[in-house]
Amino acid sequence: MENQKIKILLIDDEEEFISTLAERLELRGYQCQTAGDGESGIQMIENERFDIAILDLMMPGLNGLNTLRQIKEITKELPVILLTGHGSTKDGMEGMRIGAFDFLIKPLDIYALIDKIKSALNSKSTQVGS
Repeated sequence: MENQKIKILLIDDEEEFISTLAERLELRGYQCQTAGDGESGIQMIENERFDIAILDLMMPGLNGLNTLRQIKEITKELPVILLTGHGSTKDGMEGMRIGAFDFLIKPLDIYALIDKIKSALNSKSTQVGS
């Protein structure tokens, strides 16, 4: 799958972080859309097809774990990579139990994120064939 065709939804309440991340991914050929909270991210997933979602765990209102639960009710196939700050691997592990593909700790290493995106998409394409 070429990067140009890969559509990523970024869900994070930190506007500066999410717009910078979208820019950095778009420079590498990915298509990105952003949502500033869990509710709008869920609405976008209900109305559009994405190849992958990147979701922040720490958000006001609907937090990342509850957003993830709702995403998985809508579509089990959508790989979700969680972002957690504050060194909280416990929430990341809980997210994987709920159905996240993996998690990364902020501050983010863009190359580690791209590796996770590729891994998630590869595992998704192998699941489709099985």
